[in-house]
Order: sequence, then C-alpha cells, then structure tokens
Amino acid sequence: MSFPLLTATAVLPAVGAIATAAVPAARRTAAKWLALLVSLATLVLAIVVLVRFDPGGARYQLTESHAWIADFGVRYELGVDGIAVALIALTALLMPFIILAGWHDADPLETGSKRWRPTQGFFALILAVEAMVIISFEATDVFLFYIFFEAMLIPMYFLIGGFGDRAHAGSDENAAAQRSYAAVKFLLYNLVGGLIMLAAVIGLYVVAGNFSLAEIAQARANGSLHMATSTERWLFLGFFFAFAVKAPLWPLHTWLPNAMQESTAPVAVLITAVVDKVGTFAMLRFCLQLFPEASKWATPAILVLAVISIIYGALLAVGQRDIKRLVAYASISHFGFIILGIFAMTSQGQSGATLYMVNHGISTAALMLVAGFLISRRGSRLIADYGGVQKVAPVLAGTFLIGGLATLSLPGLAPFVSEFLVLVGTFTRYPAIGIIATLGIVLAALYTLVLYQRTMTGPVKPEVSAMPDLRVRELVVVTPLIVLLIFLGVYPKPVTDIVNPAVKQTMSDVHKTDPKPAAEAAK
Repeated sequence: MSFPLLTATAVLPAVGAIATAAVPAARRTAAKWLALLVSLATLVLAIVVLVRFDPGGARYQLTESHAWIADFGVRYELGVDGIAVALIALTALLMPFIILAGWHDADPLETGSKRWRPTQGFFALILAVEAMVIISFEATDVFLFYIFFEAMLIPMYFLIGGFGDRAHAGSDENAAAQRSYAAVKFLLYNLVGGLIMLAAVIGLYVVAGNFSLAEIAQARANGSLHMATSTERWLFLGFFFAFAVKAPLWPLHTWLPNAMQESTAPVAVLITAVVDKVGTFAMLRFCLQLFPEASKWATPAILVLAVISIIYGALLAVGQRDIKRLVAYASISHFGFIILGIFAMTSQGQSGATLYMVNHGISTAALMLVAGFLISRRGSRLIADYGGVQKVAPVLAGTFLIGGLATLSLPGLAPFVSEFLVLVGTFTRYPAIGIIATLGIVLAALYTLVLYQRTMTGPVKPEVSAMPDLRVRELVVVTPLIVLLIFLGVYPKPVTDIVNPAVKQTMSDVHKTDPKPAAEAAK
C-alpha cells in the first residue's frame, strides 16, 4: 500500500492539536513552538502533495478509499484535483503566519481580569481548524465532507467567543457579551445552513444509493442515474444554501462582520482566508458536478446575488468606522466576485474564481495581520483614532499600503489577475452583469485609499507618536505574503497551470463551452 499522503496531511495538524492542548499549563511557550513546528511540517506535506500532483493526469489523484459505514454506503474516500491542491497549499502556507501573528494573543491578561486565556487551547484550536479544512478539500465522499464541513464550526466558535480582540471599547462584561453574540451568530447561521444541507445529503443518498462523488458523477454522465428535474433542483438548493452561508453570499453574510470584528486578527484571517474558502470550493466540486442542470437553472439568480454582494459589500466598506469591519465587508465584496466567476460558466471566469480564492487569501492575510499589529499598538479598532502613522512607523505603513493596494486589485499585485479573469469571463456571456460588477473596483479603490489616508497620513496624533515600527517576528509574518502578492501578480502561471485542467473538467460537467469572441462570431 502506498503512503496515505492525503490522510497524513490532515491527520498531522489534528494530532498536533491534541499534543498542543496536552502541554502543561506552565509551558505556554513550548505549546506555541509545538504548534508552529506542526504547521511547518504540514506545509512540507502540502508541498509534497503539490509536487506529486500531475495537472495533466487523472481528475482525482493521490486517491484513498476504504470501507467505513458499509451498510449506508459511506466510504473514507479522498482525492485531489487542481483546485483542491491549490487551496490545500494556501491553507498550509497561511497557518504558520497565523500562528506567528497570534504569538501573544492568548497570553494571560493583566492581573484582576475576569477572563481566562488558555494559550495551549488557542493554538490547539487553530490546528484543529486546519485539519478539518484540509480534509474538507480532500474528501470525495459527500458524507465525509459533510462531517468535517460542520465539525469545523466547533473550534471556530471557541476561537471567536473565547479569544476575542483585546482592543474593545468598554468593560470586560460588555466585551464578553459582544464576543458571545458574534460567536453564537456565527454558529447558528452555519448550523442552519448545515442542517439544510444534511437533508439534501440524505436526499442524494435516497436517489443515488451511495455518497461517492466520483460514482454519482459518472452515473449521471453515462445516464445510469436519472434525477427528476424538481428533485435535482431541490437537492442543489440544499447544498448551495449551506455553501452560500459559509462563503458568505448576500443576504446570508451578516455573521461575518461581527465574527471578524470580535476575533483577534489571526482568527479573522482564519475565518475569511481559510474557512470561508470551503464554501466557494464546494460550489465548484459538489454543486456543479452533482447537479449540472440545476446549476444552470439557478445561474441567473445567483449572478444577481453575486453582483449585489459585490456592490453592497463595497458600499458598506466605504462607510465603516471600524478597521476590521471594513475588511470584513471588503471580503464580502470579493466573495461576490468569486461566486460571479464560478457561475459565469466560462473557463476564464472559473479559472479567475479559483485564482481569486488563492489571491484573496494571501492579500486579506497581509492586510488584516498588519491591521492587527496596528490595532495592538494603539488599542483601538476605530479609524478615527489614528493619523500620521507613516511618519512614526514607515515600514508598518508601507506594508499596510501594499496589502490595501492588493485588496483593490492594483495591476502588478496578485488579485488583479484573478479579478480581471472573472470580469472577462463574465463579460463574454453576461455583459450587463459584468458592467455592474466593475463598479466594485471603483468602490474598492475608494474604501482602501480613504482607510490609508485617515490612518497613515496627516498630522501625527499624540496617541500614535510613540508607536513602534514592525518588529522582527512581525516582519517574518508580513514579508513572505508581500513577496507572494508581487510574484503572483507578475507571474500567476504556476497556479493557473494547476487549476486550469480542473476548470475544463468542471465546464465539461455542466456541458458548457466558452462563447465565441464577437469578431469570430460575426464571420
């Protein structure tokens, strides 16, 4: 039997989470280093997966399949296509930076505080989330995917509710109430979506007789499995609803600003750069592959919701006074672009959407982590409490600017390529939708540059006059992310070469081809 590489990639952080949680209470620093080493070892395994994956080979590679609950047709089946490989690499890449950025976020609070911050638990929960996200990307059994799709809510609930942002105006009691509200809202929204999906998963089993993604898709392709039109549409809606909550798509998005506002900056990155990607990934893997006709039927409505997310998220970002809420609404706008690319049903759109998932993860991590360093120095999330930071902390201001420019998709930085592909892919099939979506770019420039102007330029406020610049640990976190943003902005080919074959197969699943260019169609 060959080495179960995919299982190892998911199990290693899970075992690391248990080991980190078991470190004695007095050995907080040892727990931090153990979590960091486990995340680095997981990154090594993810790189091995990336190297061993052949973009020109079979659709699902490095597969594993074992009987699990045989009486119900449930198997332990893993496999990765190019999209999954890219997102596994993104997850494993971001985790060491998330851990380093949160190095002191779970340290004990000052004497007399009523809050207890178990350091070991904080880092163990982060590793547990990593394990569940990775296996969600790997699972090719629908039931196996569902289990971890839901299970990741538990550690995220405790990370939001138990380790909130210290920069909270008000008493400890008020801060605890806000954290609790954000955590419960996150949990309830996603649980409701998950329960609706569970009904659809059961319905799929009743129709297909098993949970194997490959077998069901093959049976649908060769005509041996037929779904009534109404059945397929209801099942599609059950899956899509859960993924739209996770993504998040308007109007199911309202949990995200609260969760990001009350979380520490590393946990906010974990939410929007890692966990939320499971939703958009699942739309490609499950919705389009299992329910191709229903996906095409729902496309017009989903495109409208995606455009509303783009404009609505950007407009609300413009009016925010809280730095974290601004980034949260900007992310809602960006997820609108990703979903727009997926359901534009063009190869450019879907390639751009997949690339956007990777690039958004890197750019949001860079911006939010630098914002977290800024907030920890001043002790406030309010934009109005800053001013003139670039004069006292130029490196911090410079990295903040690059992260912001990546967020507005400046040419030369990674998100530009993905956003351009999404818009081109949308224009070729739905020109009116593409034109409206382009307004999101204008609004992104507005909220990003206004944020930078109000926090970094102008007279130096007395409260920031002694603000230190980025320290060595913080530079170690930010520098590789900035380098990646520039590298993938200039040369995205390493990622597109991996994802494009998987995108072509997804287009084949829904029986779609790219529209002919206008000049060629006119001949």
